[in-house]
This record gives sequence, structure tokens and C-alpha cells, in this order.
Amino acid sequence: MRYALGVEYDGGSFQGWQGLGPLGPPTVQAALERALSSVADQAINVSCAGRTDAGVHAQCQVVHFDSTATRDPRAWTLGVTGRLPASVCVRWCVPVDAGFHARFSARARRYRYTLLNRTVRPALHRATVAWERRPLDAGAMHRAAQVLLGENDFSAFRTVHCQAPHARRNLQDIQVHRSGETIAIEVQANAFLHHMVRNIVGSLLEVGAGARDEAWIGRLLAGRDRTVAGPTAPPQGLVFLHPLYPSECGLPDEVTL
Repeated sequence: MRYALGVEYDGGSFQGWQGLGPLGPPTVQAALERALSSVADQAINVSCAGRTDAGVHAQCQVVHFDSTATRDPRAWTLGVTGRLPASVCVRWCVPVDAGFHARFSARARRYRYTLLNRTVRPALHRATVAWERRPLDAGAMHRAAQVLLGENDFSAFRTVHCQAPHARRNLQDIQVHRSGETIAIEVQANAFLHHMVRNIVGSLLEVGAGARDEAWIGRLLAGRDRTVAGPTAPPQGLVFLHPLYPSECGLPDEVTL
């Protein structure tokens, strides 16, 4: 039987999503597979919608796994959560068709990057927001970001370690908005390159701080040169909100187109 899970985690104590072997550093995948294997009383391997880097969080990562163990969705949800570290939980479990794949069935992914924009560093939410002391113009950041919409070559915003065969992605939505001292950047695309969101944010910060003009983002995109773009923004401000799937997959509304 194949199941899909919605998984929430604080990535601060993990070296990213992907398992790195039994002797490797702690990862979300390794913790989840241990908990699932314990509940199933058999070895379980999972596939995810999108791998996250060290320090990056997820509101609703979606994974799938196969098991012959007889467990209902409630047992998977509560049993696995009870065996996970406090920084990880399973939000829901849904039986799915054998053809469902957490990565390849997804049509889009959505991220949010959150910044505290004030002169003093954060204390209360320091693990889940990034900090920028320079005054930022969120309106300028939003306007500059709109040139990224559509299918483009995002070479200027990918890490040199990215293993994707090409840099073309379809960026479907990008919004920058301020609420008091907090600025949120939400981005949706069919898929993302390694560090793509954090690199976009790092360049938008230069625009927001007035170090670069709004048209600079378009020039970066056209130039495809990572070395002249802004720095990679810190990981703690980034949350993988959720992937999105066709309605026929039968998943909860929050991950359905």
C-alpha cells in the first residue's frame, strides 16, 4: 500500500532533508524513516516533494512510502509522530494510488522567506526568521521581483553545487509584503534550483536597501552570472510551505491545486 504524509519540521537541528547514511549527520529523512520503520516493523524508505537544505524548515513537506504493514492513517500519523524528535511531526496521512509520486506528481512548490527588518537582532524568533538591519523598501523589492515571472533561465540564482541538468524554471508567483517590522517573500514555481529562493532573496535585499536599482534584477536574470548577483540569504528565514498536486491525487486542500 502506498501512503502520502504531510510532514512539518524545524530544520535548525538537521543537516537538511536528505539522508546521508547511518554514520552521517542528523537529517529529517533519516529521522522520519527510523520512525516509520519502527511503526511498520519493517524497513521503510521515503521520497519527498522537494529536498530542503540545512537549517531550512517545512510547514508541509509531502512524502510517500510503501508498506505491507496493516496500519490506518491515524496510526501512521500518531505512531510516527510519537517516535520523532520534538522538531518534527506528521500532520496527516492519506492512502494514495500506486502511481502517486511525491516529487514527480507535484505541479508546483511554494516557499516563504521571512525577514525581521530592524536595527536590533531578534531574540524570540531567531531560529525561524532572518535579520536585516538595513532599512528595506519592500515595495521596491516587490516591483523588482516581477521581472522573474514566467519560464526563464535562473543561472544567476543557482549555486555552483546545483546538480539540476538545466536552469530553466517556471516562476509562477512572487510577492513581497511588509507587516510592521516583518517582510515576507513568497515564491511559487514548478520547481526550484539549489539555493534558488535564498539567492533571489539575497539579490532583492540589495534592491530593498537601495544599493541597487530595481532594474538590476532583470539584468541579473538576463546575464545568467551568479558571481555578480547578491549573496545567498541565511537559511533560517526559509520555510517550504507546501507542494501542489492535481485534485485527482486525493490529498488535503492545502496541497491541492
